Amino acid sequence: MGSRWQMEKHNDPYHKKAKQEDYRSRASYKLKQLDKKFNIIKQGNTVVDLGAAPGGWSQVALEKVGEEGIVIGVDLNRFKKFHEENYYGIRGDFTDLEVQEKIMEIIGGKAKVVMSDASPSLCGIKNIDQLRSIDLINVVIEIADNILEEKGNLVMKVFQGPEYKPMLDSLKGKFRQVKTTKPPSSRKKSSEMYVVGLGYKPKNRKKRN
Repeated sequence: MGSRWQMEKHNDPYHKKAKQEDYRSRASYKLKQLDKKFNIIKQGNTVVDLGAAPGGWSQVALEKVGEEGIVIGVDLNRFKKFHEENYYGIRGDFTDLEVQEKIMEIIGGKAKVVMSDASPSLCGIKNIDQLRSIDLINVVIEIADNILEEKGNLVMKVFQGPEYKPMLDSLKGKFRQVKTTKPPSSRKKSSEMYVVGLGYKPKNRKKRN
């Protein structure tokens, strides 16, 4: 199984492209494709990347925000830091309240974009894996609720399961637009999907008719 995975990885066009273009991982192209389609990240934005290792999404975000923006990458695992002065790395579990407080300290207020390509630890039992996935997604949404600016954007990886539709319905009350998509660089056999929330609506603001 390991040798088959290594062979698939070696032959994967996005893996090869990432090596050629000096991106940390093939996942960089997922965010590039999502951003091209939905215009998620803009120059000067403050971006929080939850589950950032090995840094593929943070790398693309740094390109997009420019020198005036800020990117904060959070992951439990150690990964190579970026040298840009406007990048901040936090090693820790973003589901931990202390880690969330560190994020708040660095951004000094609100973020324009919250993004997450994180996956839970999977055991191979479908029902358990789906529950772990939705638990992680709910934490990402909770963090977004705490730090997103008005009209801010959210992009995150999800796996379809029983709680998928209720989660989407909940997000539709928080954002002006909610889109689901699978970028071309996502492996066809993967059950992952990406949810994009555009135009965050803070809770204390009344809906306009």
